[in-house]
Amino acid sequence: MTAPLMPKATAIWLVENTALTFDQIADLCELHILEIQAIADGESGTNMIGLNPITSGQLSEEEIKRCEDNQEARLKLNPIVTADSVLGKKTRKYTPVSKRQDRPDAIAWLVKFHPELTDAVIARLLGTTKNMINSVRSKSHWNSQNIKPRSPVHLGLCRQVELDAAIAAASTDASKTDTPIFVAESHEEDNKF
Repeated sequence: MTAPLMPKATAIWLVENTALTFDQIADLCELHILEIQAIADGESGTNMIGLNPITSGQLSEEEIKRCEDNQEARLKLNPIVTADSVLGKKTRKYTPVSKRQDRPDAIAWLVKFHPELTDAVIARLLGTTKNMINSVRSKSHWNSQNIKPRSPVHLGLCRQVELDAAIAAASTDASKTDTPIFVAESHEEDNKF
């Protein structure tokens, strides 16, 4: 669970304006219960202004009422609403300018050592285009004589976890599409005279 924005200010507001238990507030704000006790006693946060989590959209009034009625219940934050989450857009992977010249090397490494990866997976992993991948693969890239296959993880273009997940997904897809190979067993007993 993630803490709300400005957890201590949120805790101050919840202590002053709700009947929630210290344990519930401490759990939501990811603070120690003694810290919440100090806020309630006026020993901590006296010069801070509380942040209303209802107006900031982090909690709803119904959620606070539900937890006030049941002391065993835990508060749940509202999901964060962004323009991308509403519109369903995926964020593109940004590659710093200083690392962009390393992309062809990473593409060459993936094409050479992991041919099971599709162009779409490579493009998503490195934040590049299919045209760039095809030009590196066909050696028609403008700088193809200087391209040396180097690991994208060592170049800092992706994380090892992302690369391993892409390889695992590609290998499971490949195993699903492969047809089983039957090997004929030799019968030595039949060949004896």
